[in-house]
This record gives sequence, structure tokens and C-alpha cells, in this order.
Amino acid sequence: MDTNDSVITTVRLMADYMPDNPLSGPFEASWRYMTAHYTEFQIATWGSLLVHELLYFLICLPGFIFQFLPFMQKYKIQNDKPETWAGQLQCLKVIMFNHFFIQLPLMCGTYHFTQWFGIPYGYDSMPPWYMLCLQVFCCAVVEDLWHYVLHRIMHHRRYYKYVHKVHHHFQVPFGATAEYAHPVETVVLGTGFFLGILMFCTHMVQMWAWVAVRLIETIDVHSGYDLPFNPLHLIPFYGGAKFHDFHHMNFTGNYSSTFTWWDKLFGTDRQYKDFQKKVAAREGAKKQE
Repeated sequence: MDTNDSVITTVRLMADYMPDNPLSGPFEASWRYMTAHYTEFQIATWGSLLVHELLYFLICLPGFIFQFLPFMQKYKIQNDKPETWAGQLQCLKVIMFNHFFIQLPLMCGTYHFTQWFGIPYGYDSMPPWYMLCLQVFCCAVVEDLWHYVLHRIMHHRRYYKYVHKVHHHFQVPFGATAEYAHPVETVVLGTGFFLGILMFCTHMVQMWAWVAVRLIETIDVHSGYDLPFNPLHLIPFYGGAKFHDFHHMNFTGNYSSTFTWWDKLFGTDRQYKDFQKKVAAREGAKKQE
């Protein structure tokens, strides 16, 4: 038995001891109903749009509510700068334009992608949940590298004012600003989302799972709230809201979208570390008073 066979055998043995997906019952029924009543084009195009819009605004909803809850303001990172109705309305207009005039045309290509590469839709060909998690994680790693490199280039003084400056209109971000961006940025940085799909996608469900994870992550880091009970903080090297909020406040450094390792490796988190040391020293001085 060669090395590859040994690895495959080990993986299969581990799979036998993996717990079943607790959502398999209702999820299976819903998925089978969808594939029986809608065409693959409808699922890939209008289904993807529906999944994106529902998830985007549902994930944004808690942060929107937080601004009206006084006891949540202690978790707001820049708590001296509250959101304004004018700013939130402006954000809504831009993201709706991006969703329907930039992202929807791109979603129309999803069906053709699945046909060209033979990506299945049926429930019986769906990968196990733990393989799905692994595939989504790999997508996140690929997207994070793409985002770091292209995001850093967009901050170059030659290009910044033409494209990425739009996203930095909000120096104090809130959840919905995650996709507040110039159309060119939406396409360029959004390419990183599709690279992982090109490399790892084996089923239509993985696209939607990756959409869900990516939206949860990007809305969280733009939320403006550093919540101590946030389960995402359990993920090793996860940047989070405090990490990315500094990027909006400082305009430079902390270029990664999800993880911190590229900023650590290239030293682009140096200003953030210095800032955190100053904050810690200031808080320590207050406690001693």
C-alpha cells in the first residue's frame, strides 16, 4: 500500500466515526423539494441572489439593533462616533446598486460555471458536512491571501483615490458597510471569493455555504463592535472587528480580510500593535488613579 492509499484509508476510517449532520433531516427535505421544483438555472441564479440578500441583511440586523441599546455601547470600538441615519441611508443605496447591478450579473454566470465543470446539485451527491467545512476553510485561506495582496495594492497612493477611497468613506464602519465599495473594487476583491470555488467546489451547496461564511466574517469585522462572547474569536488567527476597525480608523495596515498571519508575516500590523500597547497603557493608568 503506497502513501496515497494509506491517506485515503485513514480519511475513510475517520469518516466512519464522524457524527451525522444534525440538520440532515429538515435540510434534506428542503433541498430535495428545491431541486425537484426549480431548474438548475433558477437555483444557481435567483437562488444565489435570494441566499445572498437574506443572509446579508439578517447578519447585519444585530449590529443595526445594537445602536439603539445603551448597554451595548461599551462594546463599540469607536464609541464616541455613533452611526447616523444619513450615513446608513447612503450606505444602503450604494450596496443595493452593487448587489443588483454588479453582483447579480456575476451570479448569472454561476449556472454556466456549474455546467462547464459538472458541479452537481442533487442531495445524494452532496459532500459530508465535515468535508464541506474543510472546503469552505480552504476557500477562506485563498480569499484571504488574494484580499491581502490586492487590498494592499489598492492603498498605494497612485490608485487609492480612484477606487478604494469609496470604501473608506466610513472611518467608523458598521455591518452594512462591508460591501460599500466602488464597483471596480467589488469585482477585483470579489475575485478572491470565486478563486476558492474554482479550486475546491464539488457541489452547489458549497457555494452557498461559502457565501454564508464569507458574509458572516466580513459583516462581523465591519460591525464596529468587539463582542467578548463572539464565537468567531475561537478561530485561531481570526482578525475580528477590533483588527479591521483599526484599518478604517488608521487607513493603513491590517490589510487581511479574515486571518492575521499575512499582516504578521509582512509587518503590516506594526501600527496596530503599537496602538494596542498605547491603549493598554492608558487603561492601566486609569485603573491606578
